Amino acid sequence: MSQHRHRAHSSASAHVSPSRAIAYEVLRQVAESDAYANLLLPGKLAAAQLSAQDAALATELCYGTLRLLGRYDAIIELAARRPLTEINPKVLDALRLGAHQLLGMRIASHAAVHESVELVRQHANPAAVGFANGVLRTIGRTPLEGWLERLEELLDGDDYLAVTSGHPAWIVRAFRTALAAEGRDDELEALLNADNDAPTVDLVALPSFASAEEIAAEYAPEVNLSPYARTALDLVRGDPHEFPEAREGVLRVQDEGSQLVALALASFDRGTDEAAESERWLDLCAGPGGKAALLASLAREAGAEFHANEVAPHRARLVAQALAPIVDDIENRVHCGDGRELARALPGPWHRILVDAPCTGLGALRRRPEARWRKQARDVAELVAIQEALLEAAVRVLKPGGVAAYVTCSPHLAETTAVVQRVARLTSAHVLDSCGALRDVCQSEIDLVPREVADGNVVQLWPHRHGTDGMFLALLQRPRLEA
Repeated sequence: MSQHRHRAHSSASAHVSPSRAIAYEVLRQVAESDAYANLLLPGKLAAAQLSAQDAALATELCYGTLRLLGRYDAIIELAARRPLTEINPKVLDALRLGAHQLLGMRIASHAAVHESVELVRQHANPAAVGFANGVLRTIGRTPLEGWLERLEELLDGDDYLAVTSGHPAWIVRAFRTALAAEGRDDELEALLNADNDAPTVDLVALPSFASAEEIAAEYAPEVNLSPYARTALDLVRGDPHEFPEAREGVLRVQDEGSQLVALALASFDRGTDEAAESERWLDLCAGPGGKAALLASLAREAGAEFHANEVAPHRARLVAQALAPIVDDIENRVHCGDGRELARALPGPWHRILVDAPCTGLGALRRRPEARWRKQARDVAELVAIQEALLEAAVRVLKPGGVAAYVTCSPHLAETTAVVQRVARLTSAHVLDSCGALRDVCQSEIDLVPREVADGNVVQLWPHRHGTDGMFLALLQRPRLEA
């Protein structure tokens, strides 16, 4: 009888719930192969056929741990009394998952400790089981507030904010500087907190194919109209891919901020639909095709000719797939090449060009939480050089009076305002009222702060203020020819 009880206990001790096992697998692949959790996790959840409750648990375990990795690493170091570099990476990921359960979720401490230790036993080093058990029990004995107080004693200012909010210090400083440019640096903590909140799922109803208002009316309460973009919907519950319009390709997942910048470019200074009938529009950096699909739909609605370009062949194929239901003659409308050269090579001139430039992605950290640990401050200078070259190339191939929208998913001043200032000076382009253009396409009042540049202004969207990704918009116009 006692032998039977021992066997049963051993079997139970070897169990790790599917939710925790999947979250651990994702953390390991993020660490080992630079995978992105938002691309990896959905496939693993589908393959495991988890219940909705278990899938939600796996999602929170994975994303919650990645968002607050810096905080948990600092606490693990204190509890372990050794630097992270002396902890086996496989053990460390199990400790991170356990720390998130103990300090960031309402999970019983015995379950959090037991299954995290079991992950160490199964996937790391059985000899480290005692160490992992001791560290997690130490973490669990002190509530989060107590750990934060200990960290506050050791760190100052932005360094403390960086650790406790789960952001590298250089990103915290960049955010503070960008907010200060608007006189809003008192919003820094709100921004950092917003980065650690799970974002809502936004949908876009492609104009001339689908109406956001009609979809909201038909599928309420699963979806609601979003506050700003006429094309945008908030998914309240359910699978966004299960709607008939989604299967038809006319309802897609897209952040509302991305929709607003495309709408602003398409709508700027257009008096009538007839005025756009002879226009030619270009998305210069179109991959993977989200903004391109919306802009192509808006071009179709206006009667304009639309082209898209992407430098990477595999992403150019994604653009072609995204545009296939929207654009005729797709083989001749999707191009693959370096935008700095292709803008000049393609027959012009262009009336409207979207330059959604490669950037640090600091405005979308809530969607890709691990990205904050991959970018370095030294990456900015290289990106800025590319951004400036792309925007300059776009402005120079505009028709006189034509407009280029410079867009980044980053609030970093070096990637935003500074790029626009230099390109405007190099090309003699007019910086337009970008803030006014964005406000004009909003269906309700929006709190925007114009940032003056040259003869116009630029504008930034923020996760904490607008509920969107941190999209930046500047509209530049090539000077009209003198009469």
